[in-house]
Amino acid sequence: MRTTCSNLFALSIFVTTTATLVAFAADPAGVVYWKSADLKAYQQKLAPKMDDKKVASEKTNDFGNHYAMVAHREATGEAEVHDTWTDVFVIQSGEATLVTGGTLKAGKVTVPGEQRAPSIDGGEKRKVAAGDIIHIPAKVAHHLLVDKGKQVTYFVMKVETK
Repeated sequence: MRTTCSNLFALSIFVTTTATLVAFAADPAGVVYWKSADLKAYQQKLAPKMDDKKVASEKTNDFGNHYAMVAHREATGEAEVHDTWTDVFVIQSGEATLVTGGTLKAGKVTVPGEQRAPSIDGGEKRKVAAGDIIHIPAKVAHHLLVDKGKQVTYFVMKVETK
């Protein structure tokens, strides 16, 4: 009887310790981890969903004052300016030329607080490729130019600014 009680006590300690370790190993509420492989899978998932401008995107998470999305482009899209949203791009694959600054050429309001245009007058051009991270503050014009035959997939964190 003593051996059985000792075994039960030892088992109880083991289960309690294991449960405690598992509880501490879990992420706190609200923590999201995007694995590289998961983000790469979006390229295959988004490619068939491209619109006539050769771009597709999907929101992955919404956190209230910020949200995450993945975009895939196989052609140059529209230039844009957001009044209250900052963009953070993480280039996952491919390459493009990013134009930042300048002014939208023939810009039009597409939704409240956002304008789009075919191109930008002025601005600074720079090549971007896999692994690059770009922070684009609200009110800054930006445009991704994708060369014919090229493509780019990128993770975007959009953060609302006041």
